[in-house]
Amino acid sequence: MRKSFALLLLICGLLTLAAGQAFAESDTIKIGFITEMTGPFADFGRHIVNGAKAYVKEHGDTVAGKKIVLVIRDTTGPSPEIAKRLAQELIVKDKVDFIAGLGFTPNSLAIAPIITEAKMPTIIMNAATSIITTKSPYFARVSMTLPQVTVPMAQWAYKKGFRKIYTLVADYGPGHDSENAFKKEFTRLGGQVVGESRVPLKNPEFGPYVQRIKDSKPEAVFVFVTPGEMPVAFMKSYNERGLAKAGVKLLSTGDVMDDSVQDVLGASALGVISTHQYSVAHKSPENKAFLAAYAKIDSGRPNYMAVGGYDGMAAIYSVSKQLNGKIDGDKAMALLKGMKLNSPRGPIQIDPATRDIIENIYVREVKKVDGHFYNVEFETVPAVKDPGK
Repeated sequence: MRKSFALLLLICGLLTLAAGQAFAESDTIKIGFITEMTGPFADFGRHIVNGAKAYVKEHGDTVAGKKIVLVIRDTTGPSPEIAKRLAQELIVKDKVDFIAGLGFTPNSLAIAPIITEAKMPTIIMNAATSIITTKSPYFARVSMTLPQVTVPMAQWAYKKGFRKIYTLVADYGPGHDSENAFKKEFTRLGGQVVGESRVPLKNPEFGPYVQRIKDSKPEAVFVFVTPGEMPVAFMKSYNERGLAKAGVKLLSTGDVMDDSVQDVLGASALGVISTHQYSVAHKSPENKAFLAAYAKIDSGRPNYMAVGGYDGMAAIYSVSKQLNGKIDGDKAMALLKGMKLNSPRGPIQIDPATRDIIENIYVREVKKVDGHFYNVEFETVPAVKDPGK
């Protein structure tokens, strides 16, 4: 009798615990981050996640009466198999309501079939190959595409009188997109691409590539490489091989002139022209608020990836409020299509047709301001869509 009573108490206790866990589960909105937290591209994840945390810090960690929970998983870099496994675990085991992050194209493409089957709304916060959003109806992007930031550079260069340009890009999807977009637009306008180089993502030795550029005697070189160590290594070779002294102007996407390494590049980058969707020096109340919130999370300078994390969370909060915390994949995607937000970078919209972002692209020049180096915007190309679609 005593054993039966004890067993009954144990069963009741377990049922109560399970009910409590179910209640706790229903009181949360979980966002699963698939991004790079360790390895050579750890800065990608740090900026994306800290941008997301800055939004939560500024706007509170409760939406529609439910607590926001960030579930962060590390891909270690462009690792499709790891990304695929993490997506499966986040959906099946962690039971997330959204997937977010995704610094690299190969990782995004790897999870496309999984999120489609699960009807999992997924926010691309950095990966920049045009094709990504065509691979699943459950992708929406708040970052940019490489053609989107490259075509304005080709147009600006031609307008300023450049006619012979060499291109150097990272050898993967976004780099190929950038190279093709620049070449297509620049030659359409009447310019000539006098040479092309693709460099490996990991540990490239830039010296031979830069010497090849110098030997081609272009008026300028257009460059796209991933942010972090690669721009620093490229700028070192660019200066050591005397390209600036030889009159070869450096033009780039904002990935090369990443805000977070401007003080590391220092005076060597003065005068470099780039096109991108964000600069930490952008003048707006929204950017001022973002920088203040980010400073409470990280003492370093944020970059465009951090803004991607921040804006991605803004989109998730908006959807969650409108659905009153009851996240449904199809309803979430319907709300994301056409969504407009006032971002730290300026006004943005998720294209209702492609689920890609529409945003201003800025032409910037590296300048020294109050003892520090910044990408100072001096021209705006408004409401740019991805020309790759």
